[in-house]
Amino acid sequence: MKWFGKKSNSVNVAAPLSGKLVPLSEVPDEAFAQGLMGEGVAIEPTEGRVIAPFDGVVSHLIDTHHALIIEHSSGLQLLIHVGINTVALNGDGFKALVKTGDSFKAGQTLLECDLDKIRDAGYPVITPIIVANEDGAEKVECTFKTVNAGDPDTIKVVLKT
Repeated sequence: MKWFGKKSNSVNVAAPLSGKLVPLSEVPDEAFAQGLMGEGVAIEPTEGRVIAPFDGVVSHLIDTHHALIIEHSSGLQLLIHVGINTVALNGDGFKALVKTGDSFKAGQTLLECDLDKIRDAGYPVITPIIVANEDGAEKVECTFKTVNAGDPDTIKVVLKT
């Protein structure tokens, strides 16, 4: 059913990493896999570069640079969390190219990470992409497939109205 003349209540999100787009249930961390952290998807990355999936602002860069929360003009906030338990690396293998409060454009590189260094330290590199707003998303839709960073309309987040 289409609602003509109404403002869109969804945000189309480009792929923030290259790799295989998978359901959260494949993340080897119970909090992410069960959706306790929020609605979302994950990417098993093939390249250690996180790009901006839309124009926005960095709401919060985690001190160890393994994760950040970005905000779209709609108010949608996404957590991009590179790897599982990678906070334990204390920033080793991660380089942030932005800081909290920075504006960015779609396609801009936000973080770089050394996937081999993360794997060699014994951590999975699978990267959850989670709606960080409490009650922010009604649902997250996508087709599970291989994606390239910057592929447009990879993830559709339907916002709660």
